[in-house]
Amino acid sequence: MDLYPAIDLLGGSAVRLRQGSYEDVTRYSIDPVELAAGWRGRAGHLHVVDLEGAREGFPVQRALVRRVVEAFGRGVQVGGGVRTRVAAEAYLELGADRVVLGTAALEDREMVEQLSAAHPGRVVVALDARDGRVATRGWLEQSATLATELLAELAALPLAGVLYTDIARDGMEQGPNVDATVRLARSTSIPVIASGGVGSIEHVARLARHREIAGAIVGRALHEGRFTLDAALAAARGDAPVSV
Repeated sequence: MDLYPAIDLLGGSAVRLRQGSYEDVTRYSIDPVELAAGWRGRAGHLHVVDLEGAREGFPVQRALVRRVVEAFGRGVQVGGGVRTRVAAEAYLELGADRVVLGTAALEDREMVEQLSAAHPGRVVVALDARDGRVATRGWLEQSATLATELLAELAALPLAGVLYTDIARDGMEQGPNVDATVRLARSTSIPVIASGGVGSIEHVARLARHREIAGAIVGRALHEGRFTLDAALAAARGDAPVSV
């Protein structure tokens, strides 16, 4: 299973939200660029989210994202406010390997189809669900669409993956929703990446035991020293965890 350490950006800082709430923000003192540079050559992937972009509907911290991408190198996927083809391709042009689409997947299917066809294997769709239904616009709005229904509609597209987040688990470190993630992964041939709730090495190992799950996002627990990046990478590979 691939591991994706995460950097969420808000006001120029690395932060984490609890359950997607902009009213419950934890800010970290380390510079996001330094954080990305420290992970370079160790993790094969980096997940970056422009939280202001997600809220506003267009990329806000593009300059900072560029610096993060340059610091980390290959393997960065970027999301947050990517709702047009122009915005998506701008991130690809500045060096991101993948772009993550959330709201656009529900509201502008034609754009998603065209973008994924033009850039096969470089588009990830985020299925952010609350009670099984897709949330949009930085998780501020709830749709009536089931995550499983949306995934079925996207099945024919040449996507790099689907990022599945159980919003109720996000930032809480109480464990990912493994059962829901496995069910989703078994329903599609698109690689499914788990997000939300990882708070311990055992949580990473639990996800890694299911071969259907292609990857996992790790954020708050890593930033707050619950375990090291090396320990998380070992658990994701299915190895015995190194020092936490």
